[in-house]
Amino acid sequence: MKKSILFLSAAVTLLATAACQNFKKGDGGLEYNIVKDAGAEKAQPGDLMSVDMIVKSDRKDSLLQSTYDIGLPQIINIASDSVPGLYKGDYNSMFRMLGEGDSAVFRLNLDTMAAKTGQPKPEFADKFVTFTVKVRKHFKKGNLTDSALYGQIDTYFKGEIEGLKKAEESKLAGYIADKKLEPKKTASGLQYVIAEEGKGNKAVVGDTVVVNYTGTLVNGTIFDTNNVDAAKKSNTFNPMRQYEPIRFRVGHDPVIQGWTEGLQLLSKGGKATFVIPSSLGYGERGGGKIPPYAPLVFEVELVDIVPGPKGDAPAAGLPVDSLATKK
Repeated sequence: MKKSILFLSAAVTLLATAACQNFKKGDGGLEYNIVKDAGAEKAQPGDLMSVDMIVKSDRKDSLLQSTYDIGLPQIINIASDSVPGLYKGDYNSMFRMLGEGDSAVFRLNLDTMAAKTGQPKPEFADKFVTFTVKVRKHFKKGNLTDSALYGQIDTYFKGEIEGLKKAEESKLAGYIADKKLEPKKTASGLQYVIAEEGKGNKAVVGDTVVVNYTGTLVNGTIFDTNNVDAAKKSNTFNPMRQYEPIRFRVGHDPVIQGWTEGLQLLSKGGKATFVIPSSLGYGERGGGKIPPYAPLVFEVELVDIVPGPKGDAPAAGLPVDSLATKK
């Protein structure tokens, strides 16, 4: 937890610095502000870099990507000049200006990119995309074979994921303390707060439940919701999706264990907050926007319960491919 806070603090510092200092002009319309030069050797073609990065467009509500959301860095492959489509001032050029410990802010000119590559400008920005970058580690190709170089990356990421595993307990405790929650806890580790009790019998295995939900990481990042307003506010809105209550059969359809257990605590009309450890969620593999060993928070409303056959047993070995079978 402490490590992630330090990285987030560094990101805030970088953004503040970029806002109050002028950019220098580079090749191809690239603008840059080297916030910190640690004096290390700069990246060369064939090298790899582990970076923390925030990507924003020049429009309102413009956050496109942030490695800080998931707590894992991004690996950048420094390409050779001979790769077709590359040009001075492109995405690759940014990282060749950096070494281990460096931090910088870049503004990539989309007009130049379109002219040089023959590709249309992306729809999510007008003229610039801004990259706020901090280099964690520089992996130098030198005389290493590809297998040796990528072996270093594999070892490095195993260490990063182990760090996430060790930090999970403190993340859970920190979230509960910050939100001033007083949750109940089940034997499995699921923590929950009932906001509204609901009426009637509680859901049981075999019942079909109808649910509204919003799922977040403990840092507040929404990774999934069927609430259209929340989706738009969090820039996760998908115009191809139907934003309506989802339906699934408890113990039979593939949802995370935290949902299967948690929804059996509720009656029709019940509302609750589930704080779900990764052992009841996506575990060591994560998925999509969910990193490995990520505790999850769900605000749920049990809209309806459709009773299933009496004495129904749960399906065995059910895979968990999604939060619910229908979205």
